[in-house]
Amino acid sequence: MQDAERKLLALLMPEGLLDYFDIMDVRQVNKELHIHLEEKNLVPAGYQDSKLASKGFMPVSQIKDFPIRGQKVTLHIKRRRWTVLDTQQIITRDWDLAYKGARMTTEFGLFLKGIFG
Repeated sequence: MQDAERKLLALLMPEGLLDYFDIMDVRQVNKELHIHLEEKNLVPAGYQDSKLASKGFMPVSQIKDFPIRGQKVTLHIKRRRWTVLDTQQIITRDWDLAYKGARMTTEFGLFLKGIFG
């Protein structure tokens, strides 16, 4: 991805999302954008000195985000999981992507809460 494209996408996505996720697909269905994201294979904080094996992905989460150009936006997020080889513990990165009690990004949830209280 070229630098200019990455900067533009970073403005449209929740802050910092493209640091940890790759955009795999974008589909437009009627007046709705479906953006499919896959977590990069980056070692989670606190496990840099551990031997890890990537063990695929968690079930896809669907999260509503700010509309773009009048179109509803749904983020389809595939999160990774790893096994710590020494302990066989399954780990995932802890994300605060979804607003508590809702299926929308934290930024969008706080925005709506500010409008509607």
